[in-house]
This record gives sequence, C-alpha cells and structure tokens, in this order.
Amino acid sequence: MDNFSFLKDFPSSFIFGTATSSYQIEGNQYGGCGKSIWDDFAKRKLNGIDGLNACNHYEYFEEDIKLIKDLGFRAYRFSFSWPRLYPENNRELNNEGVDFYHRLLDKILENGLEPFPTLYHWDLPIRFSHIEGWENRDTCKHFADFSYFISKQYGDLFKKIATINEPWCVSWLSHYLGEHAPGKKNIKSATTTMHNILLAHGWSVEALRVNKSHEIGIVLNNQYAEPLDQQDENINATKLFDSIHNRWFSDAIFKGKYPELALSVLEKHLPENYENDLKKISCGLNWIGLNYYTRSIIKFEKSEDNINYKTLRGSLKKTDMDWEFFPKGLSYFIKRINNEYDNKIPIYITENGMANNDKLDSNGEVNDSDRIEFFNLHLREILNCINEGLPVMGYFAWSLLDNYEWAFGYSKRFGLVYVDFDSYKRVPKKSYYEFSKNLLQV
Repeated sequence: MDNFSFLKDFPSSFIFGTATSSYQIEGNQYGGCGKSIWDDFAKRKLNGIDGLNACNHYEYFEEDIKLIKDLGFRAYRFSFSWPRLYPENNRELNNEGVDFYHRLLDKILENGLEPFPTLYHWDLPIRFSHIEGWENRDTCKHFADFSYFISKQYGDLFKKIATINEPWCVSWLSHYLGEHAPGKKNIKSATTTMHNILLAHGWSVEALRVNKSHEIGIVLNNQYAEPLDQQDENINATKLFDSIHNRWFSDAIFKGKYPELALSVLEKHLPENYENDLKKISCGLNWIGLNYYTRSIIKFEKSEDNINYKTLRGSLKKTDMDWEFFPKGLSYFIKRINNEYDNKIPIYITENGMANNDKLDSNGEVNDSDRIEFFNLHLREILNCINEGLPVMGYFAWSLLDNYEWAFGYSKRFGLVYVDFDSYKRVPKKSYYEFSKNLLQV
C-alpha cells in the first residue's frame, strides 16, 4: 500500500490536524488543577489509575506543539480543563491555569497552527457530584458561565470552538452503561443527562455568541450499526441502537426534536416540559464535528427497561480496543449529515484513529504499520466524499500522544507519538513520519 502519497490530492484548503484532551494528557497534579469526576471514578473503579501525571503536557507542551508543526499538520484540537481554571468553586480563578492556556495558545499560534479548542471533554469539576452532575440543570447554567469566561478570556486567539465532545459518552456511556465517570447504571439518569448535555450545549452557544461571533460546533461520536442478520427483531434492534446512539443528538441539534423510536422508550424518563428546551438546543451551528472509530453488530436482547439490544463485534480486522476496521461507516455518516440534516454545513472529522499494542523495538523505534493502514483507509473514504462534492473541511488524527485512555488507564496507545509514562520521553512512531513525509510536500 502506497501509504499517504494521495494526501496531495486533497484540496489545498483542507485542514490536517491532530487532537488531544485536557485530562488525558496534561497531568492534574501540575499548576493548581482541581479534581474532576474522573479522579473519583478512578479511585472507585480503576484501582486509582488516574490522570495525575498523564503525559505531563503541562510542562512539555512546547515540545508537543513543535511535534505537531514538524509533522506538517496545520491545526491542533485540544480542550480546556474546567477544574484547572476553577478548581475550588465557580467564582475563584486559578491564575496558573489561566496563564497555562494563554501560553499554550500563544505557542500554537507562534508555530503557525490553527487552534480548535473544545470547552468540555469530560473532566467535570468534582464539586458538581454533590448536585448529581449533568443530571442537574444548574450544571448546565454553570457551563454557560464557563463558556462565557473562555470566550472573554481567550476568544481573540481562536476562530472555531466546540462546546461538547461526544454527548453520547457523557450521558449514555457514563450513566446507563456505567463505563465512564460517574459510573452510573440507571436509565432515568442516562435519559435526563442525554437531554441536559444538549441543553448545556444550547446555553453554551448562546453565551459564546453574546461575547463574540465565534464559529461554533459540537462534536458527535457516530457508530455505524449493522443487524446480526436479517431477522426483523435484529433489524428493529439496530434501528433502536441508531436512534439512541446517533440520531438522538443529531435530530435534536439540527431538527429541534428527538427521534420517535428513541422517545417511545425514553420519553417517560425525560425531564418535565423537556420540549421547551429543544428550540434552544437547535439554535444553529457554524460547523459539525464527527468522531468515528468503528461499527457495532446489533442483536435483539430483551431487557427490563426496553433497551432491547446487545452490541457485538464482527470478524473484520480489529484494533487493540477490539474495534473493527470499518472505514465505510465514516463516509456513511458524512453523507447522512449532508443528505438528512444540512447539505451546506462544514464537516470536520474531529477524531479518527486506533489503539495499537505499540512497543519500542531494539532500535528505539515504533513500527505501527496497522495504524498507517487504518489512517490510509479512512482518509481515502474522506477524499472520495470530497470528490463527490461533500463539504468535508478537515481531519484530526486521534491522537497526538499515547495518553490516559479513560477506563483503560494507560494500557491502550492511540498516539502518533509514543510516550514513556515514567520519563515522559516522546518518540514519534512510523505513522508520524509517514504523515510528515507526505504533508510537508503538500
């Protein structure tokens, strides 16, 4: 396979970048950062394996930004840490945190990169646990205040900003499946949070626009679903999965309503008068971010709460997360956004990548050929979409660095750059050099 030589065929305006998130890389023991719900979750569920050190990006950020520039990428997607900026309460700022993001943004711009910040990538300050976190509308109001602060403090340093990263993960994965912080397994909690996280988005957009005419987006994680077979019960289970995982969020954002199939199961768990919030939720976007990794095979399985499906993995080649290579799902969702929701909205692939069992070889190098194949397949799907006239404007490889991979701790490596978590030494992998070899010629 001819690796990335086809990158020259992308439009000159197309933005190649890479992405990270605050809790996964910064190290919350540095710079006066406060605790988040992930610190509590790690203590209770993950044997204390947390983001205390992570990649120590707080001290190594200049080296990390140089790695992005030297690779040939043109943009950097990162997130602001709410507990770093407001560690103790919602009023008192941590000046070390404020200064850190000024220095980070200055360094991004100094290196000729475009900043793509995200306001919320899961590290909710731990104090919100006392009011049930995202289950409480007051948290949404505080998030709007936080959004306004970010715009006021840093808004002249970036053009585009995302409100929420992956609302399905914030809500369903964390409050129904219990796999992420706060680790709840309750359908009412999950459904309430599915609504409130979208309301938080709507109020955040309003707060950002009060201060400045930002280009605002949200980042959705879409997962392609296929029925186990063509039996009606498995086909219907697949539609329910898609309705909850994908359409719940895109229908609300673009159409101002929730999908009827999901409502048939979840409406009784929604907050009273939830319909009154949908106009605010669908207040309009300047761009949409899609995170895409894999597909799920869906099988009917009866449950007490009528979430009558089970997700399985197929037989295709898999990553170290046991996720299949399924690049056609990426073009499917690009076309769905364009055909069913908004045929003009700019689309950015804000995350796409794979975990690999990366190790340093005897030469101190990392030959991650499977990752090169993964990127190659997905980037070709994107190029095909562009050639069909679809408005895909950028691609962010996940991730710049091996990092804290949430409930998996430090065991899953997604990075273009290998990280020794003891010494913090960074070692670019073969995928890094394959990108740079081609992008620096574009």
